Amino acid sequence: MAANRLRIIAGQWRGRRLSFPDSGGLRPTAERVRETLFNWLRSAVAGSRCLDLFAGSGALGLEAASRGATEVVCVERSGRTAAALRENVALLGAGERVRVIRADARRFLEGAGAPFDIVFLDPPFNSAIIGAASAALERNGWLVPGAWIYVESDRHGTAPALPPEWICRRHGVAGGVDYRLYRRETKELER
Repeated sequence: MAANRLRIIAGQWRGRRLSFPDSGGLRPTAERVRETLFNWLRSAVAGSRCLDLFAGSGALGLEAASRGATEVVCVERSGRTAAALRENVALLGAGERVRVIRADARRFLEGAGAPFDIVFLDPPFNSAIIGAASAALERNGWLVPGAWIYVESDRHGTAPALPPEWICRRHGVAGGVDYRLYRRETKELER
């Protein structure tokens, strides 16, 4: 494993440093951005079900688990990266709350499962998958009413087409990264 490292910012595993492999396109969410994101989500994380769809290093999913998420599902396509993520989950003793699934995100979303409260969408910047993933999340019932969806993309790229139910609540830019937090607003919330 290369010397790539990430630090969990807060919660149960605050300050823990974890290693992850060097892999093309693997770009963990920066600490400053994670800190901002989790400040935005402060009251939503504890007790939530979270999906880290393009998990990579697991920075977002592990941060959510550290801050009290009840269940975190990390989906990662690369076998090497998924294996390293499993090792980090074991190192933290988080196996009861964090599950790593080696799968392609599109195939995973075509399956069935219980809906999530929070979803992290942070695919490799050179992919154009956010639009397809967001449509599948809506189409296949992966989101609870009022779900929070975090989308991270290339600041200089084309903005992804997202479902009309997703309303941007927060937005930030850090270096070449554009990051946004959406809230899923449905008629069920209006009742």
